[in-house]
Amino acid sequence: MELKALEKETIINTYNRQPETTLLLERGAGVYVWDDAGKRYLDFVSGLAVNNLGHCHPQIVEAICRQARQLMHTSNLYYTEPQIRLAEQLVRHSCAEKVFFCNSGAEANEAAIKLARKYGKVKKGQAAFEIVTAKRSFHGRTLAAVTATGQTKYHQGFEPMVAGFRYAEFNNLQSFKDAVTEQTCAILVEPVQGEGGVYPATPEFLQGLRQLCDEEQLLLIFDEVQCGMGRTGKLFAYQHYNVEPDIFTLAKALGGGLPIGVMAAKGEAAVILQPGEHASTFGGNPVVCAAANTAVSILADADFLKQAAELGAYFQQKLRAINNPNIVEVRGLGLMVGMEIKGDAARAVPLCQDKGLLVNCIGGKTLRFLPPLIVTKADIDTAVSILEEVLSAIA
Repeated sequence: MELKALEKETIINTYNRQPETTLLLERGAGVYVWDDAGKRYLDFVSGLAVNNLGHCHPQIVEAICRQARQLMHTSNLYYTEPQIRLAEQLVRHSCAEKVFFCNSGAEANEAAIKLARKYGKVKKGQAAFEIVTAKRSFHGRTLAAVTATGQTKYHQGFEPMVAGFRYAEFNNLQSFKDAVTEQTCAILVEPVQGEGGVYPATPEFLQGLRQLCDEEQLLLIFDEVQCGMGRTGKLFAYQHYNVEPDIFTLAKALGGGLPIGVMAAKGEAAVILQPGEHASTFGGNPVVCAAANTAVSILADADFLKQAAELGAYFQQKLRAINNPNIVEVRGLGLMVGMEIKGDAARAVPLCQDKGLLVNCIGGKTLRFLPPLIVTKADIDTAVSILEEVLSAIA
């Protein structure tokens, strides 16, 4: 049976793939992927911010192969060196004091939610279990994480949602202050909203949340699943804001292409969970941690981050220079960029694909660009040229 037909017969339809337009990708290298017909594409999706170092980075491939030959998995009942080395790297490069390993961003956010509830009960009493999150946010697909997500379209069909979440306006400090009650234990936000349309937080907003949490004895949690690991031009997005969270979560790019999630914490938040209160069978897997150790060592390099920041500024400048009346706004931070256009932005996706450029549409009106951080100015120029043609064609 032809592969796309076999997919339809055997995989639950949660991705709305269309056989006539959805690519069957066979290989990737650097900023490019190739389909089953051998056509090459410039990948400005990057596995949705996973492939920050491009496809099949040779150092990461070597780390995976080396570790896979030595030890592929063991229970977290035992120590493994790759896991400990990765924890040390993350603590050394961040404000965190301790970390918890899992397998995805949703799992990392679930761990943060559980920790926050435990903290609330210990610090403020049994009734302190609510978490305030932002409208237009996205925190994952598990039941608690999707409840934390401030977009009702993701809730439909899965009611009743998990109790204990309140929603406030992103970048509106007063809205968050109004949402805090005696039952609140934490505030959870993305420093840059990703799925919601690529909206960076303002410094005043995040600094105000830090002060609010300090005053009300709340944990401040940053979801850096998409915006972390160099995506914004700094290793962690919070580093742009002169604000340190009590907890932050990572996933996506951390594993260099393999699945991993991390909840990182400091202060009281780092010691609140006790043995038996949370766990993950595959969390901190030796092979994935070996890949992540290599990824972090590359991504944390100051010169690499400086280049990513400069390329992000160059890309946004080139996008803003496109003369097209359908462009509403270009926004972003580093190489996490969104372009809002009038009408149905999704029309541009297959047209870009036909011309050899992979892009993503979110919310029906925003084109999201997440190129690998190893992208060059020449790659950006090519992408912008294609985009300019496509936007003119759909005007």
